[in-house]
Amino acid sequence: MSKDLYSILGVDKNASDDEIKKAYRKLAHKHHPDKKGGDEAKFKEINGAYQTLSDKQKRQQYDQFGQTFEDAGRSGNGGGGFGGFSGGGFNFDFGQTGSGNNGGFEDLFSDLFSQAGFGGSTGSREKVGSDIAVDIEITFKEMALGTEKEIELYKKVLCDGCDGTGAKNKDTKTCDVCGGAGKVHKMVRSMFGNIQQVVVCERCNGKGQIPKEKCEKCGGDGVVRDYQKVNIKIPAGIENGQTIRATGHGEMPTGGGKPGSLFITIHIKPDARFKRSDDDIVSVAEISFSQAVLGDKIDIETIEGEMSMKVTPGTQSGDVFKIRNKGINREDRFGRGSHLVEIRIKTPENLSRDQKRLVKKLQEFGL
Repeated sequence: MSKDLYSILGVDKNASDDEIKKAYRKLAHKHHPDKKGGDEAKFKEINGAYQTLSDKQKRQQYDQFGQTFEDAGRSGNGGGGFGGFSGGGFNFDFGQTGSGNNGGFEDLFSDLFSQAGFGGSTGSREKVGSDIAVDIEITFKEMALGTEKEIELYKKVLCDGCDGTGAKNKDTKTCDVCGGAGKVHKMVRSMFGNIQQVVVCERCNGKGQIPKEKCEKCGGDGVVRDYQKVNIKIPAGIENGQTIRATGHGEMPTGGGKPGSLFITIHIKPDARFKRSDDDIVSVAEISFSQAVLGDKIDIETIEGEMSMKVTPGTQSGDVFKIRNKGINREDRFGRGSHLVEIRIKTPENLSRDQKRLVKKLQEFGL
């Protein structure tokens, strides 16, 4: 029996979405195969658990049906497939599904009937490579206005020596197992009895062609580990700790298929000058007593540089002035937030005799 998904992530069954996300990020970093001491099998297991528990509908189904749902509906990352779903003495083997395809009950039964000959599907899916998780830090200004970051990854990429064919000089021949079809027939047991299933040929990984000689660079795998730079657009207004999914920027699977996804967790570097309040930016400006009484124009620092702001006569400490359209540029909403300036009146220290005399005069007038 497979391990409980909550146990895999080390969280309680009543854990919040944020707790599940934090647990996933921590474990993904710890076990990522590119890190020293990383564990690829554990990393795939963690990703598989997160794919289910981070989806409200799938989590609800898992909580309701328990291990049966996890075994039947989870494809995992790296190609776990449907396995271990049994009942009434029958064993259901639905074959390789590949990584990144998160099947539910609809996938389970559609696969079953298509394999039994009730549909046009072959019952097989394209292989998908492993996902990658990274963390990057951005400034407060980059968060407010949006930015683009270049990320360098060390991952499995298509071998440029053979263009992913795995063949020396790209010279291939027809697969001797499937005869070039890329698929083979397989007999499986089901509740309907023995049925014929069409699966991807393991010899050629569905290509129908195999190398005459293996590529010297990749050893016939079609993939190699190498550095690759990726440009990722980070939308304005992103929250601290939020994760972006970049489909197709994960690792390439061995033997052909499509790459997994890249998950980028964003960390916003604190800025001593600014705070965030939803779509607004908040800062503090100190003014003198005379500026508060008489009014003045002061320079305010915003995320786009300095600008002048008018302080009205009689301003009190704690008053807030609003500068419109200088806040967070939310791309998913109309318009832009404001910059809020909280006024603090600075009390002078170490006054000279003349200054003290003037203050006493003001005191006599009740000021």
